Amino acid sequence: MKHYSPTDYVNWLEEYKVRQKAGLEARKIVASFSKRFFSEHVPCNGFSDIENLEGPEIFFEDELVCILNMEGRKALTWKYYAKKILYYLRQQKILNNLKAFLQQPDDYESYLEGAVYIDQYCNPLSDISLKDIQAQIDSIVELVCKTLRGINSRHPSLAFKAGESSMIMEIELQSQVLDAMNYVLYDQLKFKGNRMDYYNALNLYMHQVLIRRTGIPISMSLLYLTVARQLGVPLEPVNFPSHFLLRWCQGAEGASLDIFDYIYIDAFGKGKQLTVKECEYLIGQHVTAALYGVVNVKKVLQRMVGNLLSLGKREGIDQSYQLLRDSLDLYLAMYPDQVQLLLLQARLYFHLGIWPEKVLDILQHIQTLDPGQHGAVGYLVQHTLEHIERKKEEVGVEVKLRSHEKHRDVCYSIGLIMKHKRYGYNCVIYGWDPTCMMGHEWIRNMNVHSLPHGHHQPFYNVLVEDGSCRYAAQENLEYNVEPQEISHPDVGRYFSEFTGTHYIPNAELEIRYPEDLESVYETVQNIYSAKKEDAE
Repeated sequence: MKHYSPTDYVNWLEEYKVRQKAGLEARKIVASFSKRFFSEHVPCNGFSDIENLEGPEIFFEDELVCILNMEGRKALTWKYYAKKILYYLRQQKILNNLKAFLQQPDDYESYLEGAVYIDQYCNPLSDISLKDIQAQIDSIVELVCKTLRGINSRHPSLAFKAGESSMIMEIELQSQVLDAMNYVLYDQLKFKGNRMDYYNALNLYMHQVLIRRTGIPISMSLLYLTVARQLGVPLEPVNFPSHFLLRWCQGAEGASLDIFDYIYIDAFGKGKQLTVKECEYLIGQHVTAALYGVVNVKKVLQRMVGNLLSLGKREGIDQSYQLLRDSLDLYLAMYPDQVQLLLLQARLYFHLGIWPEKVLDILQHIQTLDPGQHGAVGYLVQHTLEHIERKKEEVGVEVKLRSHEKHRDVCYSIGLIMKHKRYGYNCVIYGWDPTCMMGHEWIRNMNVHSLPHGHHQPFYNVLVEDGSCRYAAQENLEYNVEPQEISHPDVGRYFSEFTGTHYIPNAELEIRYPEDLESVYETVQNIYSAKKEDAE
């Protein structure tokens, strides 16, 4: 009901019919995705059916959310693709909103709104809204006003109404506000800079900063700036190197000012007020006067996204590089002609083996912007075209029968929960080969020859609980006597249900391993039923 206004007239019967139709259409599309895209990532044009849907998009999204909220261990494949579709739909909407936001004139200074768009884009499945975040900040403002009332019961900020943008000009009155803010934020609410886990993307998402009450200099500064401005203190953002700051003018209005006419505030450091010399001491270097200047919303967002981009490049376990992909999208939305980032995006998609047609579009754009990139562009174009040709040459589905003579040494089946003997990780099997099918370089790098059975033994594709995908030798795996769900983002791509002891393959995986399910049932009966009887 949150999508309807109390004052609107709604024909509920017609509304129900439209919602029902959208729900059926959503389920039809979700059901089709596994069959269409099981062997590859959903291509760029894979969402075209969704973009061309008739009727309110909110109903379609509502049905996708209903699918995601179905009973936990069932309909895993539906949930997998519903999540992908919802992720795509919301990101497209948010990106369009961000681009419109960036078209605002330079004096439009809603730093918080821009930061929320970044938060929403990187967390499209979370319920994040500017309204909710603003309400939380309003609550902080109320606490500051309560403290301020004890300092100066006649303070003009106490008379401000919600939404007003009035500023107070007396330095002493501004100072009283900042004192009250520091007490509320750092002493009462216990906000602090996250020194222990500085390189965590959560530090840059405003909804997480408010929940966890911690962040890095730029996110803490945006919170501090927003609260201060609502209470009439005209702080300004400073894109200081290595440590984002705010500045507070001490000079007379209309006077010619230089960097020494400001006090600089370190919101990461509990609102500490710094001189120019102390700012340089903070980062351990002398900087030019230009770096003490105020920056506009776009520059602030550029720095936030730049931080996310750096974190995305550091990703190790997340083999989808989702943060890197999201931050590249955001940066290129602001600066679409950044050649090096376009090249990074093309290389990333090429590395992941996804969206080859989009890779070619990006490379063509790079070549237009900078013909000097011909070498790098030419290499990627050649290999991308080869990838496209190989995909065209693929014929049918490879079916692996356990009963075939060449598969006689395969002991384990898809869907079984296993444990790695050496590294101790839990995993689920989603594929197998009768012998190692990797190249000589991989075999050498992984030291496979040191195994007693070397590469002449079955190898298994496994989804690991840490989010990685690995290729494990049979002699290194054993049954997990205490099977548990594997928290891997791709589980739903291969399996439809978790039974408590094993995963059931979805229709597409079962086509490829048609005899494995019966083997799984036998194994479960022998391993887990026997264990249960022993326990009794």
